Amino acid sequence: MPVANVSLQILPRVSDERIYPVVDKVIAHIAKSGVKYIVGPMETTMEGELDLLLDIVKEVQDLCIREGATRVLSVVKIDYKPEGVTMDEKVGKYR
Repeated sequence: MPVANVSLQILPRVSDERIYPVVDKVIAHIAKSGVKYIVGPMETTMEGELDLLLDIVKEVQDLCIREGATRVLSVVKIDYKPEGVTMDEKVGKYR
């Protein structure tokens, strides 16, 4: 399957002082998955096989609940094309 990009902004409903620690655990989970990723100030973008990336989205939803969130709001953006798409082709010239 071709490479896709999935951007994830995750907003766990936890107390204000718990937001960053929970998001840090989400980013650590993404890092452990082995997919290429870039952390931005508003979202994290991942690169890989689409089904795997969507599984990661589901896993981090559950992670937030396990960390005490009563609700999780996620904004997911997907960039997919049959021949594949990479983060580098989009932003490489700026790095």
